[in-house]
Amino acid sequence: MSNKRPLLRQAAAALALALSCCAIGGAHAAATITIVNTNAPNIGFNDPTPVQPVGGNSGRTLGAQRLIAFQQAADIWGRTITSPVPVRVAASFEPLPCDADGAVLGSAGALEVFADFPNAPKANTWYPGALASKLARTDLATPGEAHIRARFNSRLGLFPDCMPGSGFYLGLDRKAGDQIDLVAVLLHELAHGLGFQNFTDEGTGEFFLGIPSIWDYFLVDIRNNKAWINMKDDERRRSAIGGATLSWNGERVYKVTAQVLAAQPNLMVSGMAAGKAGGSHDVGEASFGPQLGQNAVAGELMPVVDQANGSGLACTPLSPANALAVRGNIALVDRGACPFVTKARIVQNAGARGMVVMENTSDPVSPLGGTDPAVRIPAVRIDKATGQQLKSVMARRSRTSSGVTASLGLDPNKLAGTDLVRRIRMYSPEEYSPGSSVSHYSVDTKPNQLMEPAINTDLLHDVIPPHDLTYPLLQDIGW
Repeated sequence: MSNKRPLLRQAAAALALALSCCAIGGAHAAATITIVNTNAPNIGFNDPTPVQPVGGNSGRTLGAQRLIAFQQAADIWGRTITSPVPVRVAASFEPLPCDADGAVLGSAGALEVFADFPNAPKANTWYPGALASKLARTDLATPGEAHIRARFNSRLGLFPDCMPGSGFYLGLDRKAGDQIDLVAVLLHELAHGLGFQNFTDEGTGEFFLGIPSIWDYFLVDIRNNKAWINMKDDERRRSAIGGATLSWNGERVYKVTAQVLAAQPNLMVSGMAAGKAGGSHDVGEASFGPQLGQNAVAGELMPVVDQANGSGLACTPLSPANALAVRGNIALVDRGACPFVTKARIVQNAGARGMVVMENTSDPVSPLGGTDPAVRIPAVRIDKATGQQLKSVMARRSRTSSGVTASLGLDPNKLAGTDLVRRIRMYSPEEYSPGSSVSHYSVDTKPNQLMEPAINTDLLHDVIPPHDLTYPLLQDIGW
């Protein structure tokens, strides 16, 4: 007999908008994914607003185009996974939290979880409904229930208080431009519903109803190499907010990671005055300007100082002294007060060869977002501790020299977004983020992955290697 109970809270992964604004499965992979439209007449998927066809989407109403985009995402997943049981997705467009600068794009998760069902690979372990049904080879869902519940933001870009001008792009051709690619969002949320999510409460570390989820077997804290399944509640709680210290220890993902992820961008610090700051430092690369390559961009590191407290925001044209300091060198600036692209233009105009942005929180390194074709120098972000160390060793610099050399390039011995043994890291920010922490890949993967906690503009509607690591993780848990 199966041990099942509907989730007391829907384990849905919310996306906070952060625009960087080997065949898998074999030829016989196939599953049927059925979309159950739960919208009332004239709203959501039934919105009769006339629209023109766009990017291969032939729908003539807003609702029809939304449904066609959803079917596109469902077909991609249907060609990738295998299951004898059709997967039902209860879906709707409805108002979700948003403001003028950011929005929840969508949320999705399993409606029910099951343990100790026929053919369950692990006893006393929760599996999401769609996966449990596949493994049991029979539909375990409560009669009349879907396996997945998915919601998407109906107000996005259509109202002045919900990211005006940044609505969903409904085309199927990956040419979203400044809009948000709905198919990519749909692929992301369907993956959550299929099982790319944890049912353990990351905020408390408590197993759901005292039973671990299959996810807990693969989460490993890098600091002690201990799996979540073997931790106590408080250990799991602290592990979820450990910074860049949580990895996925699944064989399927590990085997193909090197096929998908690129070398880690880094800042190499050297020179007579480098002291303890010398060596390689991980960085978050900018979405604007030239991408880092094997031919590093190097120069003396020189801090911009334009604030009374000794920091440098570089939000207005540099003074003659600051311009002289950064000319032909790498400029170190502080985060805050203006967009990253503004800082980059300012130091570029002053003659800098590159820019390093120092984080102002204790969060792990993450990429620099923004778009500006006028930026022609590379830019990266470093964490707060590294920035403070660099400022300390440069305290006795001259007006034109620090004695600290900065080289912006790639570390060929490390893959972007992985730990020291090349396991992909999971998203575990210093401050717990409900719906995002733990159930996503780290934000510093390169190239960007579908299952990061935010949708990036360069996704390819792919869920398999050599472009993406979403399906290998689902294979690890049983797909």
